[in-house]
Amino acid sequence: MQLEDRTALRRVAGLSTELTDVTEVEYRQLRLERVVLVGVWTTGTAAQAESSMTELAALAETAGSEVLEALMQRRDKPDAATYIGSGKAKEVRDIVLATGADTVICDGELTPAQLNALEKVVKVKVIDRTALILDIFAQHATSREGKAQVAFAQMEYMLPRLRGWGESMSRQAGGRAGSNGGVGLRGPGETKIETDRRRIRERMAKLRREIKGMKQARDTKREQRLSGTVPSIAIVGYTNAGKSSLLNALTGSGVLVQNALFATLDPTTRKSTLEDGREIVLTDTVGFVRHLPTQLVEAFRSTLEEVTDAALLLHVVDGSDPLPIDQIKAVREVITEVVREQDAKMPPELLVVNKIDAADPVQLTQLRGLLDGARFVSAKTGEGIDALRDHLAEILSEPDVLVDVLVPYTRGDLVARIHTDGRIVKSTHEEEGTRVEARVPQSLAAALVEFTATVPTA
Repeated sequence: MQLEDRTALRRVAGLSTELTDVTEVEYRQLRLERVVLVGVWTTGTAAQAESSMTELAALAETAGSEVLEALMQRRDKPDAATYIGSGKAKEVRDIVLATGADTVICDGELTPAQLNALEKVVKVKVIDRTALILDIFAQHATSREGKAQVAFAQMEYMLPRLRGWGESMSRQAGGRAGSNGGVGLRGPGETKIETDRRRIRERMAKLRREIKGMKQARDTKREQRLSGTVPSIAIVGYTNAGKSSLLNALTGSGVLVQNALFATLDPTTRKSTLEDGREIVLTDTVGFVRHLPTQLVEAFRSTLEEVTDAALLLHVVDGSDPLPIDQIKAVREVITEVVREQDAKMPPELLVVNKIDAADPVQLTQLRGLLDGARFVSAKTGEGIDALRDHLAEILSEPDVLVDVLVPYTRGDLVARIHTDGRIVKSTHEEEGTRVEARVPQSLAAALVEFTATVPTA
């Protein structure tokens, strides 16, 4: 149903959004239609630069736009004034006129000055990679916490970029001391832009309190899960690597799956049962991307904390991507930053290369040599899923203790825990209670000591 709602939105063709006054940008709804992409290649190989531009095109299409043209410039560093230099900016203006584009998207984060200067040259709306990703997040957020996190990130991004119509933002409200503005208008007061900034800061403070309150509820739920003996697995990975598809394949759930970047944002937790009967909990986290905006990392901090408390990280890699190793590096950078800030211990990681049905066989062979211990699966066809389940059972198997207990009939809860968390060897019903011989985790064995029928052996 979520997928039907999302695909029901259609781009309205033929509507021009060329600005008569480019200073209106922050006060107009971000409506992407026909776009030109602009990138600056400063470091790395040509393949990496092209991959970044391809990813930017995919982001633009996910946001609902039509990519008309892409332009990439080789520079030592972005131009301080217009990001791409004045000459290249005029070329972009010519391309905009020739194609009829109404938006220019830059593959990087522009300073407010760069944004303003480039808009004056190209005469259409200019946005950067960060604003594009924030717009996608705003479209795809569904939960109350997700919407609050995205709104906070957008305001944090917008605050230093506020502008207005001509001199309107310089108008001053009345004060008390010294001016000849007349009754109620004396004094320097507060300019319009200062008023707007203050209101944004007040709204950000309110959102920060709301997110903090929702974080407490999330922490409580997480503590309840961790207090049990069911292992928790966090599924992490690059956006569109197939994390939700893998979650569905392992648990049989119906989480939204779409071939789009950042299709799912809200963390989803599902329970699954391994072949030996033990239960595990899998949590699908938000996807990562190269140059993920710092505003989003900060806003989604409470969501990313699921990673630090996991017993295992299931790191999903897109095997069909041209540069999967770069994806792995980008994800690990964000995870390392979150773990360091939480002052936590890095959980063990299992690499899972997904989409092997669509990957190049030569590249898969190279990955098998590079990624020692990784598992290769296809969530779409089911290939390798059973082997992954068996491997998870081996990794998560903790030293079990063989117990022989006589549990009174009044303690049915303990018998239920033995069935859930342990493996029954023998079970009989006697006059005093249920006689159970089973292999259970050490934590459960400690709770069963008082009901020991015979001396347990390890």
